[in-house]
Amino acid sequence: MDRELSLPVAVGVILAVIAAGTGGLIVAPIGMTAETTLMMVLPSMVGFAALVFVVGVMHGQYRANM
Repeated sequence: MDRELSLPVAVGVILAVIAAGTGGLIVAPIGMTAETTLMMVLPSMVGFAALVFVVGVMHGQYRANM
């Protein structure tokens, strides 16, 4: 089984996780409106995912060159 991830597959997985988290927050009865979720939580989730993705790629490059 081929376990290599390409960039489109990796980005698709990240977007699916973000969409599931955002959808869950919108339908959850926690007192936060959908507008608040989409304007505050979604951008922070996307920013954090981008940061973690970059750090993960850099760490993978470091481990590959050891």
